Amino acid sequence: MNYNVPMNTWIYKGSRKADTYVYLTAEDDFSRVPEAILNLMGEMQFVLEVDLAKRKKLAQADIDTVKDSLQSQGFYIQLPPGDKEPEKVC
Repeated sequence: MNYNVPMNTWIYKGSRKADTYVYLTAEDDFSRVPEAILNLMGEMQFVLEVDLAKRKKLAQADIDTVKDSLQSQGFYIQLPPGDKEPEKVC
């Protein structure tokens, strides 16, 4: 995949699930995020917009995994430290 083109990403946190974030490819577009995840997380609050093409790493997630997930699914779920599997969110 070519990550040299801009890859604007919008990051949100939920009101119910601490330290869990949803990365989106389009601002406020939760249409590709499973309903079960949205229900678990509660009301979504905007945190940050970032261009992933300009970054080499992220603090709490593997940047290549995030980029791949955004390209293939349209979203990425960042779990709290220690949680390893997305199924735990649902």
